[in-house]
Amino acid sequence: MALAQLLPQIRKCHECKAHLPHGPNPIVQLGSKAKLLIIGQAPGSKVHKTSIPWNDPSGNRLRDWLGLDTKDFYDPDKVALMPMGFCYPGQGPSGDLPPRPECAPLWHDKIRRYLPNIKLTLLIGQYAQERYLGERRKENLTQTVRAWREYLEDGYVPLVHPSPRNGIWLAKNRWFEKEVIPALRKITASSQLSRGI
Repeated sequence: MALAQLLPQIRKCHECKAHLPHGPNPIVQLGSKAKLLIIGQAPGSKVHKTSIPWNDPSGNRLRDWLGLDTKDFYDPDKVALMPMGFCYPGQGPSGDLPPRPECAPLWHDKIRRYLPNIKLTLLIGQYAQERYLGERRKENLTQTVRAWREYLEDGYVPLVHPSPRNGIWLAKNRWFEKEVIPALRKITASSQLSRGI
């Protein structure tokens, strides 16, 4: 099976339909030539409505962190976007609900087999870090992100979520924008993801 055959299966997935208040709408961006894989949490309400991944303020901040414009970011031959939960999980008492637990075990390994050129995987938020770093994670998300260099040799960079809700975290942890963001942009440029390089 090729990636072109797998994508329609993903888009038709109704595995957790009973748990999705707004219905299933699996949202991924995949290309076999992609060099950067971004594993986030789950689509938000705006992304659910537009079916465009990271099409919200969080995506704007993420693209800024990476130094990528929308043309490069939405080029599946450069960037693969595969959240922990492919569908919008709905609203909870203090923001969106966690990503549905069915998606990653069902799809991630299948998808990654068709992404042979990935040079770097960004693990955005605790759910992605838990799955891909496991016991190598630190005591909390802040410590895990601060230790990002430890995971780079394995091709991972753990990040805090770029949501506007994390503005307080960013204000308390100035080292993130001083250390991690410039390094991310350098890696992105060296991977020839941005145009003109």
